[in-house]
Amino acid sequence: MFSRTASARSLSFLSNRPVMSKPRALKTSAPRKSDVPPGYVADPSKGPMLRYEASLPRLPVPTLSSTAAKYLESVQPHLTKEQFAKTQAAVKSFVESDQAKVLQERLQARAAQPGVANWLADWWNEAAYMGYRDPVVVFVSYFYVHLDDKTRPSQAKRAAQLLKAVLGFRALVESEQLEPEKVRGAPLAMKSYEWLFHSSRYPVKPVDTAKKFDPKTHDHVVFVRKNKFYKVQLADKSGRELSAAELEAQIEKVIALAGTEKATPVGALTSDNRDNWADTRAALLAASPSNAVSLEEIESAILVVALDDTKPVTREQISWGCWVGDGKNRFYDKHQFIVYENGRSGFLGEHSCMDGTPTLRLNEFILAALAAGKVDLSPAPAGAAVEPPQELAFTLDDKTREHIAQAEKNFDALVGQHDMEVLHYEGYGKEHIKAFKVSPDAWAQMVKQLAFHKMFGRPGVCYESAQTRKYQLGRTEVIRPASNESKAWAEAMLVPAQTDEHRAALFRKAISRHLQYAAWAADGQGVDRHLFGLKKLPKEGEPVPAIYTDEAFGKTNHWELSTSQLSSPFLDGWGYGEVVPDGYGLSYSIGDHYIRWTITSLKRNTAELKHYLAEAATETRAMMERAAKEAKKKADGEKAKL
Repeated sequence: MFSRTASARSLSFLSNRPVMSKPRALKTSAPRKSDVPPGYVADPSKGPMLRYEASLPRLPVPTLSSTAAKYLESVQPHLTKEQFAKTQAAVKSFVESDQAKVLQERLQARAAQPGVANWLADWWNEAAYMGYRDPVVVFVSYFYVHLDDKTRPSQAKRAAQLLKAVLGFRALVESEQLEPEKVRGAPLAMKSYEWLFHSSRYPVKPVDTAKKFDPKTHDHVVFVRKNKFYKVQLADKSGRELSAAELEAQIEKVIALAGTEKATPVGALTSDNRDNWADTRAALLAASPSNAVSLEEIESAILVVALDDTKPVTREQISWGCWVGDGKNRFYDKHQFIVYENGRSGFLGEHSCMDGTPTLRLNEFILAALAAGKVDLSPAPAGAAVEPPQELAFTLDDKTREHIAQAEKNFDALVGQHDMEVLHYEGYGKEHIKAFKVSPDAWAQMVKQLAFHKMFGRPGVCYESAQTRKYQLGRTEVIRPASNESKAWAEAMLVPAQTDEHRAALFRKAISRHLQYAAWAADGQGVDRHLFGLKKLPKEGEPVPAIYTDEAFGKTNHWELSTSQLSSPFLDGWGYGEVVPDGYGLSYSIGDHYIRWTITSLKRNTAELKHYLAEAATETRAMMERAAKEAKKKADGEKAKL
């Protein structure tokens, strides 16, 4: 039930987070000639956000020989000599076969088709997201924990301030005035930003769909409190946007209206298996015409704001709350902010239509704007006519109530099988790592490999996500951190008699290999998406190539460590679930003076992995410091001889 392709829901974060766009005046202007990157053409009919979209390059199709070589290199550390010899033969047979040439030609033809902006996009969106039937919560959703606001605002005030800041970002996105993100001056694909607001995922058999609503005709937000949904307009009757004070007053009314008694949790249905939810949604709509109206009000809202009745304190408590909550006071088919009674807050991302970078930019924008005093929090003009909150009621028959009760049981059983640990390691951070002239992200990946070696005595099959948004409709590719080089280094770290000089040399080789593979992945030259595409193309009656039935393929696609980095001064945590039953979700952040890991699993000794991560991080630093000290001592000795 829980096994799933890790790449399907791992986030698309690179080691360098996107630059946070500052709030600015809305105006349409053509880019200066000097602003246009070489090789890109700005479309004057589009706003800044999408002006380069059509001129982005298409996702390439790697060569068979390149993919074969990288694949063999990446599987070798996980195989015995006998297994690897068998895999080499299977790969050689495939690459030299007429079938491989035909499949490659079919893929190249698909990539070259007029109107196909990205050969992978439709296949991937269906296989990884819309066609996936297990619950989105735990398996697909991801969360951010906001940095604590030291002014200790009330729940209503915090929610109002966040929402007011969101409105500024929505204005930039919906008017296409948001500047595109860039990497080394080259713009990234921004099409997925269209799904940030006023959109929803829908449960449909056999493949889910999504819908985007017009923000002009659906200018409202939905709050959920005590499992009850409330619609609040974002503008008054004259069309003026509500002030933060007005939003706060509306939220206080919502809290008062919700009272102390909890309602039957219709939102729990969105936590269930997608086929179950599809059946129940049909039953819910059949129960009463008013239910369709209430559902559409929720689905068309700018987003959902969950007003939870808890007061989380520890990192584990708030991470659990943002990730899954209680399974009732939510609507998991939409992006939502979560605000607690003690003013803490976070975000839960609906993953199907976009990866993590757009929602990261949204959260950084609003939190940075609030911290810098850039959000208009002035009071409303006197006499403004504001519509009161409207409860979105549901008429429930016995059949629907049974469905809800079953969804609650399913959620409790699923979440109850999990545990979570947060390691906020303050031994060092990127400032100390950079002193060794090493990539912080690659360093953290090596620490993970060493920790896994300590716990299991072998390399971990590891997935790290890289974004491919330099291409049209680009999403993600896999970085494969486990390598022959990382294995050699980890093994040397576990041999007490080994010298630090030798360990440091192996460590730097492992770092170099990791950076090379990360560069390949970002360029669309990784292994996994190419092999996925080729596997889609045999026609009925054609055999499955031996490379896919070979033991190594299944073994090295079984992502025991699903990893991704997101580092932001405005977040105090983030994470997601494991992607295979015997694996771990392992999100991480690297600050100036800390490294933070959030570890999730199906109760597979998660606390032990936390221990080994801390131990490995400390030992890696000590090893590099001793090696550097010894190298300096040798260098000084050589100088003294001159």
